[in-house]
Amino acid sequence: MHFKHNVLILDMASTDVLAENRAIKIAYKELLRVSYRSLSRDDKKLIRKAFDIAVAAHNEQRRQSGEAYIFHPIAVARIVASEIGLDTTSIAAALLHDVVEDNPDYTHEMIEAACGTDVAKIVKGLTKIGKIKAESHVSLQAENFRKMLLTINEDVRVIIIKIADRLHNMQTMKDIKREKQIKIASETLYIYAPLAHRIGLYNIKTELENLGLKYTEPETYDMIEAKIEESKDEQEQYISVFSEVLKKSLEEGKIDCIIKGRPKSIYSIRNKMRKQNVSYEEVYDKFAMRIIYKSNEKNEKFLAWKIYSLVTDQYTPNPTRMRDWISAPKSTGYEAVHVTVMGPKGKWVEVQIRSERMNELAEKGFAAHYKYKNNGEQDNLDVWVNKLQDAIENNEINAVDFVEEFKFNLYAREIFVFTPNGELKSLPKGASALDFAYSIHTEVGMHTRGIKVNGQLKPLDHQLSSGDTVEVITSANAKPSQNWLDYTITARARTKIKTALKEETKAIAEDGKEILRRKLKQLKIPLNEKETNAMVNFFKLKTSLDLFFRVGSGSIDSKMIKAYSASRSNMLMSFLKRSIRKNKPSQEHNPNESKPNYDLLVFGNDREHLEYKLAPCCNPIPGDKVFGFLTINDGIKIHKYDCPNALSMQANFAYRVIKAQWIDSNQPEFNVVLKLSGLDHIGLVNEVTKVISSTMNVNINSLSFETKGGVFNGTLSLSVKNSNYVTKLVNHLKNMNGIDKVVRV
Repeated sequence: MHFKHNVLILDMASTDVLAENRAIKIAYKELLRVSYRSLSRDDKKLIRKAFDIAVAAHNEQRRQSGEAYIFHPIAVARIVASEIGLDTTSIAAALLHDVVEDNPDYTHEMIEAACGTDVAKIVKGLTKIGKIKAESHVSLQAENFRKMLLTINEDVRVIIIKIADRLHNMQTMKDIKREKQIKIASETLYIYAPLAHRIGLYNIKTELENLGLKYTEPETYDMIEAKIEESKDEQEQYISVFSEVLKKSLEEGKIDCIIKGRPKSIYSIRNKMRKQNVSYEEVYDKFAMRIIYKSNEKNEKFLAWKIYSLVTDQYTPNPTRMRDWISAPKSTGYEAVHVTVMGPKGKWVEVQIRSERMNELAEKGFAAHYKYKNNGEQDNLDVWVNKLQDAIENNEINAVDFVEEFKFNLYAREIFVFTPNGELKSLPKGASALDFAYSIHTEVGMHTRGIKVNGQLKPLDHQLSSGDTVEVITSANAKPSQNWLDYTITARARTKIKTALKEETKAIAEDGKEILRRKLKQLKIPLNEKETNAMVNFFKLKTSLDLFFRVGSGSIDSKMIKAYSASRSNMLMSFLKRSIRKNKPSQEHNPNESKPNYDLLVFGNDREHLEYKLAPCCNPIPGDKVFGFLTINDGIKIHKYDCPNALSMQANFAYRVIKAQWIDSNQPEFNVVLKLSGLDHIGLVNEVTKVISSTMNVNINSLSFETKGGVFNGTLSLSVKNSNYVTKLVNHLKNMNGIDKVVRV
């Protein structure tokens, strides 16, 4: 196909279309104007080629808002060019990122012929995964995540453009269905925001988190946004007073800088509220000050500490809240000094101290790293990308586990430890001595016999702290065991251990298969695929490998195999019983999964009545906002929308999520546990019981209080009809004299 360079943007003649054509041309010119990098004539030619192809490919397509689809790739290219600051190849690839996927007339070979190998390679990486065998346990989305993450080995720009694509989709999501909003927002919080954070795109990370919260927890988002707006004038006045004192001190110190005040993000405030179990008003550092100073690289460190000294001369620092990322930058490349000080009116304020170079690294991330690289030397971002290659080497584990392990390493905070030679090593917070061994070299990790930390022998699972000096003792006879997975948290270590164990497992499983064949033969049962699958289900395992390994290791013995044989003759009867139970409410009582009458909860748009269980991980009760999740072996489980596992389920298994809604909550009672704390006084327990007894439809199951040094901690177990009664009771308890916190567990 021949691509013309002066494509008619839309093949319709009307006033509206002409106006839209003009808008598209303006958007294109704006893309060229705002590019972070200077564009040569050849650069502009390549971008124009990509633009013309994109216009032709998306000519008849429109977004759900009714807008011409071409505005989307232009917007993504603008984010790539301006906010992230990538090169011309990336801008062209961003314009073309949906062309092959959305239009069968266009191929990667055609894009390569028109725009070159590099552009085509990135576009190929951006094209979603093809066909996957449709099995209930396969997550198509997790497979897509895996495919995208594996492109780090080839070109990290694929992931960066994907982040830009996701940002624009999040910015323009108001016109799509609620269920899809939740799915996309969950994916964003689950994988894209952590990726943006790890690549150093902090502004984009913050916007993705805020938009993600806006669609997953709209009430929380709206509440915090309204509170910030209410206190805006007061906050601006406070920032002004705080800044004036600093400005005067910095001018006297002859520091050329600007001072900015900014509120913490809505998502950050919500996280503090949740982690600390506090209200919005109780979050003590809702905004931060940023001092951005001019300096050459030689004097950057000296001036940073001079500014730190001037700040702490004026305001008292919190010694536990000081962070030095200039002496030891984050592995994302982030450099700054952070200090939290006591400002006027007894308020804590975080002050971030950065040079203009450091600020540009924080704002632009990836692009700025390469702008400031000297003589092609590796920087922290290069080192991180190389580390990730270790984390993604094991492509054999299932996609969800792959993504979970990868994701863990994205947000993990860092510690810094030393080798015996004084070399500084960065590890995630919580890393063990064994993680350190694997960080040195795979072979060192594989043959670790012991660890010395600060000269003393420590167990392999010893958790390291910043400043530790760590020495690894190796032995040729040492090898990984299953326990080592409990001792490690880093993807590198866990991947290598799993690979080693898998090889050993396969050998044991081979023996186990032959043992099982002989034992079944004695029982006149053939070992074929049908029997293997039946045995996997009978022993509640996941794969045939699990079955053969357990037989080989002896955890499934002759007695258990005979039990399976006996069960085969009763399989028809069991099937009939299960069929009857499916159509009849279960009478069994499970203390972890209370099951209400079926008319309490309805599913889908048709409000169907289905059998379900309440998930013990979040313990939902009538009135909570919930969704159903179709499990493989245990039917539908009901989870709250703010369940700790909700993001992972919505992101990886959206096709298993079922819309659910409470419609009647007058039948059974549910158990709720409340934790109370505050200042103790005589008669407190009596006052608490009076408040509970005065709250209708709330009964006490158990109550315990513990007092130490005038401070009490209490636990209440209650029976309630629905969440409205819990909310009412919590509000009553919070208003009591002496009670500081009331938290539902």
